[in-house]
Amino acid sequence: MNKLKFLLLFTTLGIFTISCNDDQANSRLVIRLTDSPGDYDAVNVDVQSIEVHRSTGNQESGWITLSGVNAAVYNLLDLTNGIDVVLADTEFPTGKLSQMRLVLGDNNTVDIDGEVHHLETPSALQSGLKLQINETLEEGITYQFLLDFDAAKSVVKAGTSGKFNLKPVIKVRTEATSGAIKGFVLPDSLNVAVYAMQGADTIVTTYAVENISEYLLGSLDPGTYDVVFDPGEMSGFLPSTIVGVEVVLGEVTPNGATTLEKSP
Repeated sequence: MNKLKFLLLFTTLGIFTISCNDDQANSRLVIRLTDSPGDYDAVNVDVQSIEVHRSTGNQESGWITLSGVNAAVYNLLDLTNGIDVVLADTEFPTGKLSQMRLVLGDNNTVDIDGEVHHLETPSALQSGLKLQINETLEEGITYQFLLDFDAAKSVVKAGTSGKFNLKPVIKVRTEATSGAIKGFVLPDSLNVAVYAMQGADTIVTTYAVENISEYLLGSLDPGTYDVVFDPGEMSGFLPSTIVGVEVVLGEVTPNGATTLEKSP
């Protein structure tokens, strides 16, 4: 099956698949699909994958295919009036994200008065329908990208031939949906569990491991948290708590260095 790259940008070179690991500073990407209503019984688009372009490197080497995309045929008219579907939810390296594109398969159709028509895609579309992202991703922050597909404008009748073309019209809305807390805990010879807590509830847990004193509590809703450090009963050091750390949407709150006291 030939895949159509319906471009949210303009080049097809240098695509590769990324694998995030623990040594990278990552953020979280959540990509959702929604639709503005159209006067059809159904508009089905065959989503195969999602690619994004980073500003690092040259234009030919910056394309990345996201892992874990929910490939399927989606009826856009099921995604109206505030309803959306998650296409991808993945960790991604921090830094500048410039553009995005969807890769479609061949199974795109429109249902009009009970009659299903294949949606042809003009070759001109392959030269580039751009969607600019231009978002700088911060470590530990969750970013949501809402792809708003306008079905009414995207399905075009081809003269009197009875055929229909797919000319996607899409808007992208981007927002950060979380914040983070970042700091250090000393001495760095310890393995310290670090908790972000609200009242008695543990919201996020991470670890500052031996020889790496830095910690990051990511994907936190805006609000006030207590940061709890637990070095363990056998460490020879006492637990500690920093009260009232404020988390702001889209920002990483610096929490400085916390030095644990030795047990008496």
